[in-house]
Amino acid sequence: MSDDQRDQTPAEPAGAAAPARASAASASASAAAVPAGPQPEPIRYFGTTWVNHESHYGLRRAALAVGSLVTATAAALLLRFAYEGLEIGNVGPFLSISVVVLFAISSAIAFVKTWDSYNRRPAPSSDEAALKGLKTIGFIGSLIAYSLRCLTEAPGEKIRRAEYERALADYERRRSSRTGNPAARRPKRKK
Repeated sequence: MSDDQRDQTPAEPAGAAAPARASAASASASAAAVPAGPQPEPIRYFGTTWVNHESHYGLRRAALAVGSLVTATAAALLLRFAYEGLEIGNVGPFLSISVVVLFAISSAIAFVKTWDSYNRRPAPSSDEAALKGLKTIGFIGSLIAYSLRCLTEAPGEKIRRAEYERALADYERRRSSRTGNPAARRPKRKK
């Protein structure tokens, strides 16, 4: 641009420059608010409070343990009413016993699969999708597993903590090995 062209451009009003500076300051503040490095994976109902056990973490765990146990009890009562309906309907002992056995086996499988899912991540080609219907039928077992796990930790906290600490260690190792400007390094001397 020549000097004549610069003189002909209209000057910005004083108020227009202030919002531009404010938006640049807020962008840099929001960039500073996001910490560098790996971020913890949130857990349902706990968010990321499991990392430092903050924000009423223990109270939340206790409330979820009691809530899932109450829900399991209510579901068991509902199943009991359904069984009594089968008895009133006089469907026969084979069907009545089959229903009880089906729910008992489904609940046991759902409990074991849910409990195992808190200790390890399922393989991508695992049978979890095939057992989804069975776990739905045995939802009482899943609720009991959730309640028992809440007594010791947030469900899934153990595996997420191990992954998060491993990611932090990897990040620190990569970060510490890249100190300085590689272009400014002197070449190694030949012997």
